[in-house]
Amino acid sequence: MTDKPNTPTSHSQESGFGRFLRTTEIDPRLLGMIGALLLIWFAFEAYSVIILDRPSLLLGAAQVEANGFLTPRNLWNLSVQTAYIGIMATGMVLVIITRNIDLSVGSIMGMVGMYMGLLQVEWLTPAMGLGHPSIWILTVIFGVLMGALIGALQGGMIAYLGIPSFIVTLGGLLVWRGAAFLVAGGKTIAPLDETFALIGGGSFGALGPTGSWIFGGIASLFVVWAVLNGRKSRKLHGFALRPVWAEWFVGGIIIGAILGTTALFNAYIWPRGNIQKYYQSIGQDLPACAQDNDTIYTDVCASFGHGFAYPVLIMIVVAILMTILMTRTRFGRYVFAIGGNPEAATLSGINTRAMTVKIFTLMGALAGIAAVIGSARQNSATNAMGNLDELYVIAAAVVGGTSLAGGVGTIYGAIIGALILTSLQTGMVLIGFGDGSYQRIVIGIALVVAVWLDIVYRKRIK
Repeated sequence: MTDKPNTPTSHSQESGFGRFLRTTEIDPRLLGMIGALLLIWFAFEAYSVIILDRPSLLLGAAQVEANGFLTPRNLWNLSVQTAYIGIMATGMVLVIITRNIDLSVGSIMGMVGMYMGLLQVEWLTPAMGLGHPSIWILTVIFGVLMGALIGALQGGMIAYLGIPSFIVTLGGLLVWRGAAFLVAGGKTIAPLDETFALIGGGSFGALGPTGSWIFGGIASLFVVWAVLNGRKSRKLHGFALRPVWAEWFVGGIIIGAILGTTALFNAYIWPRGNIQKYYQSIGQDLPACAQDNDTIYTDVCASFGHGFAYPVLIMIVVAILMTILMTRTRFGRYVFAIGGNPEAATLSGINTRAMTVKIFTLMGALAGIAAVIGSARQNSATNAMGNLDELYVIAAAVVGGTSLAGGVGTIYGAIIGALILTSLQTGMVLIGFGDGSYQRIVIGIALVVAVWLDIVYRKRIK
């Protein structure tokens, strides 16, 4: 039987934009997500510039320039705040694709963060000495392993005891949050190791201009290699080739985005206090632009750009590895097979129980990485860390195109979904709706609309 959309007649009836999408193989849903993100950005930019007239606002621990949403400072902070949600959302994609859910990731993050704080402050520091170079390494390993073990425990209960994932992870949400409170007696554990705190970002927790341009250059070369290698692979396996212009158009857009983001992050200059701290640490006199009576960043101080923050780099690495896992390995094929038809996957020889344990173990490990970033950014372990983040993680995956019906989802979609939700939160603070109640209302509406759009899309392609 001939598939109608691929017939010459149907091609001749396509619009110019439809032919462009088919030729370049750009996912229309990806364009929709990017369009929604840009719409949110420019709407907040217009509101903040045209309607508001405020010198500054506070966004969490970071100051946001209120003269516009699209400022280097605001977008840099936005990227850092997106990082830990985006990391967990990449794991939630796998969970939802296989028709499960994980309501416990926020509580796992909070519990792991609390134990990492106790490990540093009460155990490693007294045993090894303040500032020992191994403290942050041992803490990170401990956090990731602890998250993975919790995920494996929950996955085992789902796979081998037959308890629905909703119930297991709902119980985990309560158990791990309560355990985090009890283990520290409700106290906040602070401060943490100075090197460990760099993982959370900040002026000293970023690559800086030179390192960021090197990173951007390497990433651009990787895109060029991916385009050439992809074309070579298509020829080798006899697949249809895209036109050369389409290959390099897509590659050029990606490279432009990489270099533009690099320039943007480098344009966010360190706060004057951090520049002063840097010069004091190396024993040199302050340049004029770093003195309190100088109001303009010039010359030397302009070179103190933040560049890519470490949390953002971690998110990028996680996203790349998860994409490879989902698209280039047998594990990824099994995930989509289970999500498409669990019974058929079992009959075809896939060990769906073992796969479930592996998926939840991976989800727990990613929650552990998020706990590392969250506690490092706060430079403390608090009982509030990760509170309700499971809802934002699920929403990010769904807004990013992961279907609750299973079988459909992408890693890049989850990252964009996390960026959309974080942009909504940031923008609402910027325009004066800093109350969490407003943010939850908007996020809830966004989640419902995303599911509705997914239902409409699935009906149209059937």
